[in-house]
Amino acid sequence: MPIDLRSLAAPGHSAVLVMEMQRGVVGDLAKFPDLVEVCARRDVVANASSVLAAARAAGIPVIHCTAAFRADRAGSHTGNCPFITALLKDPAHMLEGTGAIEVLPALLDPADLESRRYHGFSPFTGTSLDMTLRSLGVSAVVAVGLSLNLGIPGLALEAVNLGYRVAVVTDAVAGTPDDYAQAVLDNTVGLLAARVTAADLVEVWR
Repeated sequence: MPIDLRSLAAPGHSAVLVMEMQRGVVGDLAKFPDLVEVCARRDVVANASSVLAAARAAGIPVIHCTAAFRADRAGSHTGNCPFITALLKDPAHMLEGTGAIEVLPALLDPADLESRRYHGFSPFTGTSLDMTLRSLGVSAVVAVGLSLNLGIPGLALEAVNLGYRVAVVTDAVAGTPDDYAQAVLDNTVGLLAARVTAADLVEVWR
């Protein structure tokens, strides 16, 4: 069935969720070289920037979904996931108050909102994101950011479970390795969300 993108992403009931586009994830302080490389090769930051600029111009809220840890790890479960356990062997990883948790300057506007989490991989669990979206009258979300390994599928699944319609911008997301990331887009994201390009959205919001 063709996607009615103008309806899904219409101003007044849509918002853009920017997942973990932070300096410590894909910026100058990143510790994930493979993810940095694929983002550069796929122009993820540039494509996300074009989506955000078009959204702001159309009056659509932009919410940066960021991740951080306190130095004492309060509020974070640190032993229930192998990936988190491995990450936190570095005591300085994504610490609150450091440059690593800042949103990439190229994607940030003073009018944007932020929803920060200290646990897990979904921007909804343990945060006020759902309430923020509902307070704005949002019923559909457009996702950009990282990664297709964990964050984007988690965002899409929870958003659908909460009753939102979802679109994922295929050229403004990334994961590793390439073939796995494409398989996630085809076989997981495609079951949950509309798949659109940055150019599609810019045209709709023009």
